[in-house]
Amino acid sequence: MNYDRFLGKTARAIPPSGIRRFFGIVEDDPDAISLGVGEPDFVTPWEIRDAAIKSIQKGYTAYSSNSGIKPLRAEIAEYLDARFGVRYSPDEVIVTIGASEAIDLSLRALLNAGDEVIVPDPSYVSYCPAIALAGGVAVPVACTPESGLKPTPQTLERAITPKTKAVILPYPNNPTGTVLTREELNTLCEVIIRHNLIAISDEIYAELTYDAVHTSVAAINGMRERTVLISGFSKAFAMTGWRVGYVCAPAEILSVMLKIHQYTIMCAPTMGQYAALAALTAGKADGYAAVEDMRNKYDMRRRYVVESLNDMGLHCPTPHGAFYVFPYVGSLGMTGEEFAETLLREQHVAVVPGDAFGEAGKYHVRCSYATGMPQLKEAMRRMREFAVARK
Repeated sequence: MNYDRFLGKTARAIPPSGIRRFFGIVEDDPDAISLGVGEPDFVTPWEIRDAAIKSIQKGYTAYSSNSGIKPLRAEIAEYLDARFGVRYSPDEVIVTIGASEAIDLSLRALLNAGDEVIVPDPSYVSYCPAIALAGGVAVPVACTPESGLKPTPQTLERAITPKTKAVILPYPNNPTGTVLTREELNTLCEVIIRHNLIAISDEIYAELTYDAVHTSVAAINGMRERTVLISGFSKAFAMTGWRVGYVCAPAEILSVMLKIHQYTIMCAPTMGQYAALAALTAGKADGYAAVEDMRNKYDMRRRYVVESLNDMGLHCPTPHGAFYVFPYVGSLGMTGEEFAETLLREQHVAVVPGDAFGEAGKYHVRCSYATGMPQLKEAMRRMREFAVARK
């Protein structure tokens, strides 16, 4: 049967994830070490798991309100204020199915057909497909090594047209690990305000910064009223599989997002919400000791991997956030795709081609250091052998 007339053209045209393709190969290779997975290798802390278990034992298994249980929304608001100086009321928060649903909600609430959204290139693989599915047009802005893998006011200004509706600011960045300082955000936000745009700020890695405290876009003067702030519990609290995120925005924007959420999701899983509540209350009680411990371990791995890659001749700038490095492999006469495929075949180490995150990443690969030091050391040994053999 020919299904062409039944399948939507937009969805059919979207390429499959360049990350997931390599995961499938790794699953069939028992000798492979994967540096491609973008999730913590830590187990969710026990007090968080225990809270979910107890919520089930107590029978908290019904739907919650569409926005999420109010104690969790109140704790999210308090957490954002205490950690990042951004104030929201609980009524300006929706608990979502991970940050991914929040991205989708934001775009569908904001975009009309043909509206343009500026996306830093490289950045997270889901932004451009989600924009297309919402009827919009993604406009990549190349973030080159010369600009520190960051957008500049000049590159942002050149990308703006009368159709531009929003700018995605995903910092700390996946895949590059770059962060934006308050001063850099100030200059970008001046452009956003001058052109009357919305900022969609994906701050899922906000707790994973190593050299300075994260600055939220919503904390920049004049930006709260035009920012959709997205975050969640996956990265900082080692809760990837729980799928609990949240979005904060002015009431007028949030009310439209809530309607979409009501009709498509209803609410986030109740037991996951109680787990997230425990993550914040326990963290508040002990100064977020578990988060700090994970960050310190990531920092140690970060420094080891950056030094190892540079020593083997693969230029690797030091990332200041998240848990990824983005080395340049063009010096070996290979694209990121060629490097990743050959490395996996010959040395059984999986990395992700940089162009999975945008054309600007064509001669890079992404390596995650969210794995244990023994695996990282063996992976670096194999990569060194691979790189030396090609010089």
